[in-house]
Amino acid sequence: MKINLKVRLKNPMFWVGILSTIVLTILAELGLQAQDITTWKALSDALLEAVKNPVIIVATITSVYNAIVDPTTKGFFDSSNALTYEKPKGE
Repeated sequence: MKINLKVRLKNPMFWVGILSTIVLTILAELGLQAQDITTWKALSDALLEAVKNPVIIVATITSVYNAIVDPTTKGFFDSSNALTYEKPKGE
């Protein structure tokens, strides 16, 4: 796979994007709001419902795919330049 996951995994903004897209997709598909998840049981119930629902699974996979793909390159893969990075590029 020609995606520089090693560098992306080191970038906190990657994790913010991935986690928020997963949580927000699940909440939206279940018709919940963040304030509805006030206990660990409510969170586990929501996750269990999400795993049992194929629409939520497909929507979540699509959202994660969109968070991983670099829209500045053609296709799914990173550019040859991005593959050489050892750490997230600065400004």
